[in-house]
Amino acid sequence: MSEEAEEPEVKEEIETEELEEAVEEKPKKPEKPKAQKKKKEEKGAFSYYKIDEKEGLTRLRPFCERCGPGYFMADHGNRYTCGHCGFTRYKQNQQ
Repeated sequence: MSEEAEEPEVKEEIETEELEEAVEEKPKKPEKPKAQKKKKEEKGAFSYYKIDEKEGLTRLRPFCERCGPGYFMADHGNRYTCGHCGFTRYKQNQQ
C-alpha cells in the first residue's frame, strides 16, 4: 500500500513541472503606451457667461431663435444647435 501512495505524488510533480514549462514559454506582450486623458470642459453657468470688470456680464453662446431666452445653443465648431428643439444655425465664415 505504501507504493500506491507514492505514485500519485510522482504524477503530480511531473504535471506541475509541465505546467511551469508551458507558462514560462509564453512570450510577453509589449506594453502599449497609455493614452492621454482629454481635458474636460467646464459645466454649468461658467461655460455660458464671461465676467469682465469693464463690460460686465457677456454671453458666450446665443439663445435659440425658436425657443426664446433661456435656451442656449450648443457650439459644434462650424454651427450652433439647440438641444431643446433641434434648430441649427451655421456660423458665418470669417476670412
